[in-house]
Amino acid sequence: MEPLLPINSLRAIAACSPTWKAIAVKPTAHHQAPNDAQARKDIEPVVCYPIDSFPAFDRAPFEAAKVGMKLVDEVIVQPRDASCFSVKAGQFFRITCPDGPQVGDLNLWQADNLEERFFSGKTRALHGTHVGTGDRLWSNLPYLRPLATITDDTLDWYGYDAYGGGVHDVIGTRCDPYTNTLLNDNEYHYCCHSNLTRALADHTGKPASEVEHLVHDVLNVFMCTGFTRDTQQYFMKASPVRKGDYLEFFAETDLLGGLSACPGGDCSASHSSEEAQCYTLGVEIYQPQADLPEGWQPAHASSYSRNHGIK
Repeated sequence: MEPLLPINSLRAIAACSPTWKAIAVKPTAHHQAPNDAQARKDIEPVVCYPIDSFPAFDRAPFEAAKVGMKLVDEVIVQPRDASCFSVKAGQFFRITCPDGPQVGDLNLWQADNLEERFFSGKTRALHGTHVGTGDRLWSNLPYLRPLATITDDTLDWYGYDAYGGGVHDVIGTRCDPYTNTLLNDNEYHYCCHSNLTRALADHTGKPASEVEHLVHDVLNVFMCTGFTRDTQQYFMKASPVRKGDYLEFFAETDLLGGLSACPGGDCSASHSSEEAQCYTLGVEIYQPQADLPEGWQPAHASSYSRNHGIK
């Protein structure tokens, strides 16, 4: 998770690059606007990836499938650490807030092929900057299939606030030790990237150096973020999550998940440090006792031929 950069951090970047002549976030325009500048700006936007062809989300079959569902596994993620968990296709799982306000960084992999993993960029392009009930979490190319569908969200009341902030973003990447070293000139080993790397190494029994590349951009669960209206910078603010809240998913294929309890706590102030008050996160995995939605089958990878126009 990446917060708004303070001005002293921008100076640090400027010191590393001779092309950064000023510390202003957005430089003053160097070129004069053409006569038709306003006309160009007034052109209406077009949605890049309309999803009208997707079947509309129907909550009722999922609610029916959850009747009498049985808790089959539970994982507690310690503060400033991460854990892996496994979910079978057709099971539900919840990211929970068992103690106090805490945000989490979620990675998802296809259980039989860790090279197939959550693609936050395409999920953002299809569903928007923040996801909620009915949205799907898509995998990377060349697979591009839904890994999971969000089926419930106790924070769906939040919507977007006066600052443009929303919950559960697919904007940010994940806090990482490389950016922290660049900006602060010190090493911090409990950023979400490192937490997820340790968890995946432990789960697979492989050295961190062999699995680090599999850690990917995340779903920022419970995190409240947006873009500043003047400079369009990524910001974070105190998460509205409270004890008892959860974000629920339906697994569309067999999954391996990784969840980090971010060192930023509720991300109201500090980041990538020991300063914030941090709490545990929970993962609950449920086996439905009722029938799954009619016609449902585990998701298949993209049917694209992968010809790429080669003759």
